[in-house]
Amino acid sequence: MSGNSPFTKERRPNGAAFAIALGLAALGALLIWQGVVIPDKGGYAGIGSGAAPKAVGGVLIVLALGHLWTGVKSTALPHPHQNWAAIGWVLLGLLLQLFLLKPLGFTIASALLFACTARAMGYKKLHIALPVGLVLAFVVYGVFDGLLKLNLPAGFIEHLIYRG
Repeated sequence: MSGNSPFTKERRPNGAAFAIALGLAALGALLIWQGVVIPDKGGYAGIGSGAAPKAVGGVLIVLALGHLWTGVKSTALPHPHQNWAAIGWVLLGLLLQLFLLKPLGFTIASALLFACTARAMGYKKLHIALPVGLVLAFVVYGVFDGLLKLNLPAGFIEHLIYRG
């Protein structure tokens, strides 16, 4: 077939993949640099506090190379239509969690975030999503508080069950 066919698309690099690759590479380089700058007291294992940022930075550099490869090999696709209502639901959930985390605790704030995100993804039964979010958030709180001994903001539910 000739290159003048109406079915042949002009091949051009995917600019979005290049932009993501640049962002990932910059963040990866920043993490590696900060991992090198952190004073390293590795102890007997030889792994210090700078190891985790260096490892994550290395993974981000590998992801950047993958995006660069994708940008070269694939063609730019038309951008899909944005669902602004879904974005609004997710932002509402994030704002609710931000402002309610301290006064109401992790479980309730995270359950509201879960319900709003479920609504954003098309699930309209909030009377089901909210209890499911409560159970999941309560399990996550239990794992962090009981097993990992890491403190998340506690509200009345957490005080009732874990500190009561």
